[in-house]
Amino acid sequence: MTDTRPDLASYADLDLDRAQRRGYPEAVFCAGKTPEQVAGIATAVKDRPDVVTLFTRATDSHAAAVRSVLPDARHDPVAGLLAWPPEPPEPTGGRVVVVAAGTSDLPVAREAALSAQYLGRRTELIVDVGVAGLHRILKHVDLLRSARAVVVVAGMDGALPGVVAGLIPAPVVAVPTSVGYGAAFEGLAALLTMLNACAPGVAVVNIDNGYGAGHLAAQIAAPA
Repeated sequence: MTDTRPDLASYADLDLDRAQRRGYPEAVFCAGKTPEQVAGIATAVKDRPDVVTLFTRATDSHAAAVRSVLPDARHDPVAGLLAWPPEPPEPTGGRVVVVAAGTSDLPVAREAALSAQYLGRRTELIVDVGVAGLHRILKHVDLLRSARAVVVVAGMDGALPGVVAGLIPAPVVAVPTSVGYGAAFEGLAALLTMLNACAPGVAVVNIDNGYGAGHLAAQIAAPA
């Protein structure tokens, strides 16, 4: 069968040595790429099983394209993420805990948790503990205090990161999501709340940027 995929050099210049230079590999952002382009990138990384490759914001079509080349790639459809090789590396460093305020925030939270895991950290996920029922987050204080870094993912009013930061010694990476009614402005309200958090030690990434949050948390929790 003739390969109809465009030549890789016409749309991508992969940074396969980034892990040696920065300590962490490049990720492939699938949004805006065609399935054929994503398949071409998967072909390019196939011979580098020593380098963890994450495909983020992958649709079902992107996932099918990746797995046509890397059939054993792990696919998490909730997070829209694929990982290859499928097994994460042996964890080192400190623990990363990811907190999802609501079930609607789970796709971004899972993206953050899987990103940190495949970047080499032991990761725990806590779900549905938003500020509408504060007793829920208080049940997890011991686990939160055991973390080297905590990612808190929240939409609506975006208040949960400040609450968590007031309970624990570790830095908090706050992720606003586009979850919410009209005046949430697709995550802008949560973003502004997080930027204005009065609890110190809160860093804020962009709206819905689970990968960026997981990456930052993995760096914070890296071995000393």
